[in-house]
Amino acid sequence: MAEVLYYAIPFFILLLVVEFLSYRHLGDDAHDLPGYELRDTRTSLAMGMGNVTINVVWKLAVLAALAGLYELSPLRLPEDAWWVWVLLFFADDLSYYWFHRVSHESRFFWASHVVHHSSQHYNLSTALRQTWVPMTYAPFWLWMPLVGFAPWMVFLAQAWSLIYQFWIHTERIHRLPRWFEAIFNTPSHHRVHHGANEQYLDKNYGGILVIWDRLFGTFEPEGERVRYGLTTNLGTFNPVRVAFHEYIDLWHDVRRARRWRTRAQLALRGPGWRPAEEPELEVSASSRG
Repeated sequence: MAEVLYYAIPFFILLLVVEFLSYRHLGDDAHDLPGYELRDTRTSLAMGMGNVTINVVWKLAVLAALAGLYELSPLRLPEDAWWVWVLLFFADDLSYYWFHRVSHESRFFWASHVVHHSSQHYNLSTALRQTWVPMTYAPFWLWMPLVGFAPWMVFLAQAWSLIYQFWIHTERIHRLPRWFEAIFNTPSHHRVHHGANEQYLDKNYGGILVIWDRLFGTFEPEGERVRYGLTTNLGTFNPVRVAFHEYIDLWHDVRRARRWRTRAQLALRGPGWRPAEEPELEVSASSRG
């Protein structure tokens, strides 16, 4: 079922080309938008290809973990019942919300997710700028086979969530009908999430639905023009640097800390955290976005 996402890749590329051409040939407000930049897009595509390659192997490990937990659990949800698929949709989307939120609020997880926020452009190629360390993803879905969801159903739900999220990485769609904006994640909501503006930091974590953000107090509507990227941008298009820079900075910070408690907090607290116990410690400028 994870292969469903791979089947969608040709459509991703086609839509990317269409969006790129729209910036080249449509004359409305395209000149006011970040659009495409060759080096940036090349880096995003490299990150996407690396993610797909790594996941070919990593998904086997995830499948083994999900299957093992499913066999350990006495619970089974019927795969042919419509209500189970409704539960699956909400269970997966809630899992994604908390994965996404923790990936911003804990530096260890942020070190993987920061890759997706490292572009100063916002277009469909940005959706493909994915981590080369996908191992932080799996823990948030391990509860699902324990309550009776078959592993293949979990994989399928993850795939349709990522497919949905591709099209919201665009500035070419402004606002959708109010009822849709109230329930679903949209380009407008997700532009906020990619903003480095102070009021946009750590907002709008939803995958398909935006109701979780409204429920848990992390929703922010789009207001002033979004400034994309990180609070301190990388200044490089090197895919290896993009992939691992935050892990390197985190490792240096942990090594410099004198207390084990400080080391643990550096890894687990948010990327903007600084230790009061060791004010002399020079912590790397861990960029938020």
